[in-house]
Order: sequence, then C-alpha cells, then structure tokens
Amino acid sequence: MAAAVVGGGMRRKLQERVPLRRTALLADFVVLFLFVALLARRVAGLDGGGAAWRVALACEAWFAFVWLLNMNAKWNPVRFDTYPENLAERIDELLAVDMFVTTADPVLEPPMVTVNTVLSLLAVDYPAADEKLACYVHDDACSPLTCYALREAASFARLWVPFCRRHGVAVRAPFRYFSSTPELGTAGGNEFLDDWAFIKREYEKLVRRVEDADESTLLRQGDGEFFAEFMDVERTNHPAIVKILWDNSKSRAGERFPHLIYVSREKSPSHHHYYKAGAMNVLARVSAVMTNAPITLNVDCDMFANNPQVVLHAMCVLLGFDDEIYSGFVQAPRKLYGTLKDDPFGTQQEVIYKTLGSGMAGIWCTFYNGSGCFHRRKAIYGATPNSSIGARREGTTDSLPPKEFENKFGSSEELKESITSILSGNLPVEPIVDISCRVEAAKEVATCKYESGTRWGREVGWVYGSMTEDILTGQRIHAAGWRSVLLETEPPAFMCAAPIGGPACLTQFKRWATGLFEIIISRNNPILMTVFRRLRLRQCLSYLSIYAWPVRGFIELCYALLPPYCILTNQSFLPKAPQDVFGIPLALFLTYNTYSYMEYKKCGLSVHAWWNNHKMQRITSASAWLLGFLTVLLKTVGLSEAVFEVTPKEKITSDGNGGGNDDDDDDKVDLDLGRFTFDASPVFIPVTALAMLNILAVAAGAWRACFGTAQDDLPGVSEFMACGWMLLCFLPFVRGLVGKGRYGIPWSVKLKASLLVAMFVLLCRGK
Repeated sequence: MAAAVVGGGMRRKLQERVPLRRTALLADFVVLFLFVALLARRVAGLDGGGAAWRVALACEAWFAFVWLLNMNAKWNPVRFDTYPENLAERIDELLAVDMFVTTADPVLEPPMVTVNTVLSLLAVDYPAADEKLACYVHDDACSPLTCYALREAASFARLWVPFCRRHGVAVRAPFRYFSSTPELGTAGGNEFLDDWAFIKREYEKLVRRVEDADESTLLRQGDGEFFAEFMDVERTNHPAIVKILWDNSKSRAGERFPHLIYVSREKSPSHHHYYKAGAMNVLARVSAVMTNAPITLNVDCDMFANNPQVVLHAMCVLLGFDDEIYSGFVQAPRKLYGTLKDDPFGTQQEVIYKTLGSGMAGIWCTFYNGSGCFHRRKAIYGATPNSSIGARREGTTDSLPPKEFENKFGSSEELKESITSILSGNLPVEPIVDISCRVEAAKEVATCKYESGTRWGREVGWVYGSMTEDILTGQRIHAAGWRSVLLETEPPAFMCAAPIGGPACLTQFKRWATGLFEIIISRNNPILMTVFRRLRLRQCLSYLSIYAWPVRGFIELCYALLPPYCILTNQSFLPKAPQDVFGIPLALFLTYNTYSYMEYKKCGLSVHAWWNNHKMQRITSASAWLLGFLTVLLKTVGLSEAVFEVTPKEKITSDGNGGGNDDDDDDKVDLDLGRFTFDASPVFIPVTALAMLNILAVAAGAWRACFGTAQDDLPGVSEFMACGWMLLCFLPFVRGLVGKGRYGIPWSVKLKASLLVAMFVLLCRGK
C-alpha cells in the first residue's frame, strides 16, 4: 500500500480515491442522438401536427434535458477505499463525535426501533469511545414511553457493550444479531454460548418491558421524579426536556460506553417547529453546550450501525486529506435489510447509488441523504473550509471543571451570552468530567427563542424551507466551498428497513418530491447558488438531476395522457407504422429500456427487479411525484399547506423479525408482502384514473377499429401500443380495481378517479 510523506516521516494512506471504468458512454450518446433526431422530426412537422404534437415536443424536450443532466452526473464515477487499520499510528488525532438520533412518533416509530439503533451506536469500535463519543436522541413527540425505553436501553447496554467488545460481535443491533443462532465453536466455545444465551434472555426481558409499558402507568406509578417533567404535557405545547440517561463519569470500570442524552425541544403553538430540520438544530445546539465534538453523525431512528468500525472508516476520510475542504461531510449510502426479492416496490434504489451515486462522488458532490452522514460541525455552522469557527482546540487535554462552568454560566444573561458564543464557534468547550452541570444550559438552547429572531436554521445549521432539509443543507455546505465523499464499506455502514406496501413507499416518495420542488422555486435554487455562491457548475447540474423528479411527475402525466387522448379524438402524436420515421421513437424506446436493463444487470440484479423498478417509477411519477408537485403549487398560491408525513416503521420483535400492523385481523390472512396495497390516500387517485382511462381508450379504439367506418382517420398502432404498455406498468392498479381488502382500491378512490376520467372524456368529445 502506498505511503505519504507527512511532517518528514512516512504515513500510510487512510483513504484512496479510485476511478471506476465508465462502460456506457457510447450508449449514453446513442440515446442522446435519438432524442435529438426525434425532436428534429417534431419541429419539422410542427405546422400540421396539432396540439398533441406540440405537447409531445415539449415533453420530449424535457426528457432529453433530464438525460443530459444524468449524463453529467454519471460521467466520471469513483469510489473511496478506506483503511481503518492505518489509524493505529494516528490514535492521538482521532476526533470526538457527537451522534444524533431522531424519532418523531412512538406509534409509527416504535420505541424498540429507536432502542436498537441507539444500542448499535453505543457499541461501535472506537478508541476511548467512552470519552470521545456521545449519543443524543431527540424525541419530537415528547413521549415518556420513548424516554423510558431509552433509560432501559442504557441499563441493558452495561451488558451488551462489553459482550460485543469481548466477542467481536459483527452486528451490534440486538434484534438483528439475535435473529439467528451462532454456529458452535466459532466464537469462543462454551463460554461464548453461555454469554450469548444470557444476553439474549436479558434482551428479551428488555423487549417485554418496553412493549408492555403504558404511558399512563409510567406517569402514575413510575419513577415520579424521573417522569415529573412529562406530566400534563401536550405533544405540541411543552417545555424543553433534557435528561442524561447515561453519564460515563459515574460508570464503573469495564462498563464504560458513550454518554446517552434524551432531548425533547420546547414546543409552542405560537412557533413553527420546522419538522426534522428544527429537531436537528436543537441537537446541534444541545450537543454544542454539552460535549461540542468537532464531528457529528446523524441517523434516523430505524438506521442502525451495521458495521462496528463505521466511525473509524469515516475518520479515514475526515483525516485522510491534506486539505479539509474535501471532507465537509461523509455520506454512507442507504442500504436496506430484510428486503423482498426483486424489489417489488422500487424502494431499494441500489442502481441509483451505484450509478448516480458513484458519479456524483467523482465531482465531490455526494448528496446529504438525511441519515448515515458524518459532518464537520463547523460546516454545519456555515463556516468556510479551513476556518476555525466552531472547531474545538485540538491537542488539548485540559478540562473545564464543573465549578468553573457553573460560575461561567451563573446568571441568565451570562448564560445567554456564553451560549451564544459557543454556538457561533467563538468559545470552544473542552470535555469535562461531569456533563450533568450542563443540563440547564442544554435546556436553554432547546427553547423556541433560539429558533426565532436568530440566524440559526437560516444561515447556520440545518436549513429551513423544505421538507428535504437534508438535500438543502448539503447544497448549502457545497455552496460554501466544501466537498463531500461517499463512504462505501463492507459490510455496509448502516442499514434500515424498507417501507413495504403501496401507502408507505408512496408516502415517502411524496415527501421527498414535495421538498425537492420547494427548493426549485425558492431562493435556494442551485442555479442561484452557482451564480452568487461557490457551488460549481457540474455540482449544480447534479442537484438539478434530482430536483427534476417532481417536475418530471407533471411532464410524464402530460405525456401519458397523449395516447388515450389521440385514440378518443382520432388523432396521432406518434408516427404511423408505414412512415419511415416510425423507427425513431421505437428505436429510442428499445434503446433506453435496454440501456436501463443493462445497468441493473451490471449491478447483479435480475430482469424481474428491473421490471419492478421500471413499473414503480411510472407509478411513483404519476402519483407521489405529481402530488408533491401539486402540493407545492397550491402552497405557493396560499390554497394549501404542506404536511410532514412520517413513514411508518416496521415493529421489531425480540427474535429480530419485523412485525406487521395489528389493526385488522382479517388483513393478516393470506398476507403477501410482495403485493401492492392500497388505502384511501389521495396519492392513489391519479394512477387509478390513468389505469381506468387507458382501459377505456383501448376498448374504444378496438370498438372503432372493428365497427367504425372512417378507417383512414384512425390513429396509428403506436398509440394502442403505448396504452398497452402503460397498462402493463399500472398492472398493480388494474388488479386493484377488482381486488379486495388492502389489495383492492377503496371505493372512495375509484369514485374520485372516475370523475377525473369522465371530465377528460368530455374534454376529448369537445375536441
């Protein structure tokens, strides 16, 4: 392995940037050429083409533009190899890390899900982890159940963390580790098996205690002093709560692990809370006055640390460049566990990460995906690279004695002034022996007044103004001159559960689409960031390739309406088979889909997985992306307000399996997790209407072809083929029209979709 000369000596590499071979350049240009040829044909026939022809021209021009954006993003892919074993010679340089976990709803996100994520973080491998790591959990629901579960988790961690370190446990989320029985004799013989059985029994007790806990019982009969702050609180109206669930300074030898702090920010009906972005900013402020690590890691409550050396891998990147500009943040790709075969709901996004992800890494523009990301604190604070703002003094071991801290934060005015200095990066805080003396300061910065009338959350911290606060915050960091790295490790750094079923996956996609379109029409548009800030052109184009998703929903809807419109009005927007140019759209269709399939094959996926993802992309575009687009338009004109919807998380049981919902016993019978499920959400209306419309168009066209008289005026076979292809893509909805229970489309959705179809047919008759 190559070594680098540093300070007159030889140091082994911590990371290496490895260019990847780009194998599809020719195919990229073939598809682009076919787009250009099709557009040229459209322009040439514009005079006699009619309205459908002009709509097709606009849509196809958009598709060509998006293809160019994707070509830019995929142009020069790279990967980063990390060598954590080489950190042994640089132990003194390892930076402290504050780990953030966010949870929003104890029903949709069961406490045991959060508990497993927290336990996996407390048990990661890191030198002096008890001194350099701290875990903060923000509970946006202010739930005593979540706080109780975390307190019980801290007690169990006194057994779990030493067990993991003693036996080198590979997966440190207990629900995953105990989902299978270890092989005999592979990890220390009978002593290990005895330990394994004991820890498993203790974990099962933990699960029972947490799942059997009742909020009212906890408040009435639980530890009165501990739960006193939760009495009579409302979810949207309560004071800030900060509790130290595990203080390392008070632990015994052999059971030391990172601090664990519970946080619930102040809520007030008179203040906007900015969803997850507001929660993340509270965690940044609270951690700043308690431990103030120069690096932060944030994960969602269901994303556990799957690789116990994940922090070491991240440190290889953060310390592995001579110029810190190249490591503003380090993002691990989203990996899923317990996935269904061939990805029937299109949620795994494996190909996106391997194509777009590696390509964006090549231009130092890996997106911040909201979870599994390591940030430099000063990058979050809005500082530029190589500045000293927000950074802790390195190389110092002096501690700030508790008494000195209390004196420094004596009066409320002094407290406010000192906290403001800390948060602006002007007063670095050194680690202290006892963090309990900082609880009052932490509560102070978790109040609403730090959100109102200050720069926090607008020029500092997680940026407000979009539901996809992660993408927006990452863009701001890039616009300040920082660069980012994609962290791919083996085994994967983090893993989370994939949403299963139609409602869950489309809810998630709709939230993303809403947030992305909010960015496009705001002053945070990447084009403005390129003109007035330091966002580079190719980075801007890469961001636009993602921001195009919600707009694409509207464009694809317009294009999907053209075949039934032409059939019902006896028009054509595609060339008829006898014409010479018929081969251009057909060649484009075949080339594009072949290209797409080859990408899946290169990633080791099956043709069935390709078809499922292609099908779900059409469904998602016409439902979640479209509704996200319309939601923002209505919000912009003041007719609606965007609502943050939490994606339900699978319940975790003691044997490591995910459990389904228990609401409807009848729905448990004959449950097929691979089948599309429905509810009465508006997100299902557009695709249901499109499925009905295409069925009607095919039937009407077939009737006219068999019994009509004006054969010369009929549209060509291309429109019929297009309708047939759309019905194949919408097959889950075609089945849903006649399905029952959760597999059938509710009558309320069918009725609303039928009204839309009737309006469209009347429009066609008017033509």
